[in-house]
Amino acid sequence: MTVEQWRAPLDEAALRDRVLGAGGFWRRLDVVAETGSTNADLLARAERGEDIDGAVLIAEHQTAGRGRQGRTWSDVPGAVITMSVGVDAASVPTAGWGWVPLATGVAIVDAVTPLGVTAGLKWPNDVLAGDGKLAGILVEVAPTQQSLVIGIGLNVSLRPDEIGVPDATSLVALGVADPDRAAVIERLLSALGRRLAAWRAAGGADAALVADYRARSRTLGMKVRALLPGGRELVGVARDIDGEGRLLVETTETVTVSAGDVVHVHPAGN
Repeated sequence: MTVEQWRAPLDEAALRDRVLGAGGFWRRLDVVAETGSTNADLLARAERGEDIDGAVLIAEHQTAGRGRQGRTWSDVPGAVITMSVGVDAASVPTAGWGWVPLATGVAIVDAVTPLGVTAGLKWPNDVLAGDGKLAGILVEVAPTQQSLVIGIGLNVSLRPDEIGVPDATSLVALGVADPDRAAVIERLLSALGRRLAAWRAAGGADAALVADYRARSRTLGMKVRALLPGGRELVGVARDIDGEGRLLVETTETVTVSAGDVVHVHPAGN
């Protein structure tokens, strides 16, 4: 297939048929040609009183996507899966909400593994493959509904000259010969729906999610530098994830990190 075929517009009706089903987790799916931010759009729907639980919004092109720490980014039309989903979190204690980006990362890894991609997770919201970042996750709260909006950006057919940053990669750059965006979206939503349903039923992280996250983590066991809110910095060994999805970093004592950017320094002991 050519780059133009990889980047052909998604067939919204066909994707709905593949993703939506009786008794499934997802209830609505929309594809738009262009928007500023799919996360912002779903949050605005919630603000207007619309029930966003089980809603999926996909953009062919996103011009003002948002990441952690207020970062913004845009993408190449048709080359990236830019998608946001809504999930009702009212039945889960807020202490369990920190597991949602981690569960999303596990689902992304599970979706790309059949393509021959070996991926892992960098706490709290990055999916890594090879030497680069393949996908990013941003979870935001829609307080009017106690719902969460999960934003996903997954690089599909971006070429090295289009990526623009040295620490990013894409499925094509990793050697995937036929990156069918619709098929990846279907697998991703299937995996994510199962993870979120189990999370909601358990009132937080279930044992399978905890075990699978640990197995896929590239952060655990690494010496890390955590850049914390307020400009503080912490250096130590990432030992584990606690029951709230927070990172436990061992320095002279064990420190619980709930938010911040984490830089992998090298494996512990090296």
